[in-house]
Amino acid sequence: MTGKGRELADVMERRKVDILCVQETRWKGSKARSIGAGFKLFYYGVDSKRNGVGVVLKEEFVRNVLEVKRVSDRVMSLKLEIEGVMLNVVSGYAPQVGCELEEKETFWSELDEVMESIPTGERVVIGADFNGHVGEGNTGHEEVMGKFGVKERNLEGQMVVDFAKRMDMGVVNTYFQKREEHRVTYKSGGRRTQIEKKTKWWKLKKEECCEELRQKLRQALGGQVVLPDDWETTAEVIRETGRKVLGVSSGRRKEDKETWWWNEEVQDSIQRKRLAKKKWDMDRTEENRQEYKELQRRVKREVSKAKQKAYDELYTRLDTREGEKDLYRLARQRDRDGKDVRVIKDRDGRVLTSEESVQRRWKEYFEELMNEENESEKRVEGVNSVEQKVDKIRKDEVRKALKRMKSGKAVGPDDIPVEVWKCLGEAAVEFLASLFNRVLESERMPEEWRRSVLVPIFKNKGDVQSCSNCRGIKLMSHTMKLWERVVEARLRKVVEICEQQYGIMPRKSTTDAIFALRILMEKYRDGQRELHCVCRLGESV
Repeated sequence: MTGKGRELADVMERRKVDILCVQETRWKGSKARSIGAGFKLFYYGVDSKRNGVGVVLKEEFVRNVLEVKRVSDRVMSLKLEIEGVMLNVVSGYAPQVGCELEEKETFWSELDEVMESIPTGERVVIGADFNGHVGEGNTGHEEVMGKFGVKERNLEGQMVVDFAKRMDMGVVNTYFQKREEHRVTYKSGGRRTQIEKKTKWWKLKKEECCEELRQKLRQALGGQVVLPDDWETTAEVIRETGRKVLGVSSGRRKEDKETWWWNEEVQDSIQRKRLAKKKWDMDRTEENRQEYKELQRRVKREVSKAKQKAYDELYTRLDTREGEKDLYRLARQRDRDGKDVRVIKDRDGRVLTSEESVQRRWKEYFEELMNEENESEKRVEGVNSVEQKVDKIRKDEVRKALKRMKSGKAVGPDDIPVEVWKCLGEAAVEFLASLFNRVLESERMPEEWRRSVLVPIFKNKGDVQSCSNCRGIKLMSHTMKLWERVVEARLRKVVEICEQQYGIMPRKSTTDAIFALRILMEKYRDGQRELHCVCRLGESV
């Protein structure tokens, strides 16, 4: 596999192969990694000079993996759930004819153990290099093989036939009549996935794109500079204009960072090498052999040059902010690719396979987590309640909060990033100030603000996970976050006054104040109209 990963992915893509078992990878380690073109390799090896097995999956099936068993550098298996069907894919690499009998027996023993561990009723496919010939014809073995084998059966081939009988399986490639070059493996010398398209908001980093968005937005509003009063109309106009001006992504995954050096020169060289190999297979002359060997050497040189050029460009960019982002992005990609399984168990420890059951488990988990009694949430008795009219939110408060918001963050369900408000300038400040005041007066937020997406990030590598064994990223409306910043700034002001007048400890009071703010935000999202501010002087806010 060394230096051949991207080439293998190219072949799988061309031949429309979704799952491929590979042997003699000669890669040391127990990992998974992207090999390019949307394919991921799960592999295991203990020596970089011999053996090694793996299974390559198309990207859409990677999320279906429930379990990976790495038995030895000759046997490994993957369990997948595809459209409700459990499929076990086993990759095997039998010892060659000249190996010791003990080594062969160890291999067959390991393969037997893997098969016996698979529950009855689950489907099994073994993709293996058994290093043997089952031979032509099937007299006496019709139940496990067809008659279109190759050559005479040898000892290793008999082991394959015996194994098939023990496991009630069939030697599939013997059932189909094919040309000899398609029957031999060696010559010496569902799930439907919906992909979401996203607006290219990152283009707003360029001033010309900002100006075009402002112009098109004015046109969409009939020449007006002022945005409509209601949130729903404004949000929809902004989203529609953004799609037209900035465009949308194709929905395809970005090029795998492991093969970012892959270019047209490398691809062209590999195509010429492939044609030369085909020519040599058809006419095995010394001239054709030399041509193929020369193109093999040329491909290695082209790959080496392409990699060096890509890394030189990366090193040059490292001094820039974009270069740092590229480096971190590459590291995160390699870390993600190195993980095997990301699945969830129910409360009884059973692995959940359907999307609906996983969602129900997350719902159960958060209902239990969020409804636990918390000492900090209990109402304090015997305190004075202060009734006071709240001042309207001013435009300068919105400007300051907007300035504090960071750009380049993942958008929430409303698909409007903070870059839009920064781009629209004073028109946005005026609209947001008016909107925030309506929220303050009515104690009701727009429905879109109350929706959020929780993205779980598992803590451990490759293990079946419980809900509690993860961290989470909450994606919510950037406008909602901006509203929180405005209210938080006011609350901090209250804290400062209490600190100055009553000597409250800054750290404790600030922490409690922010906690109170979070409770307040949840009340707004839940549609509760009551709003309480409780202060016990000398202790906390």
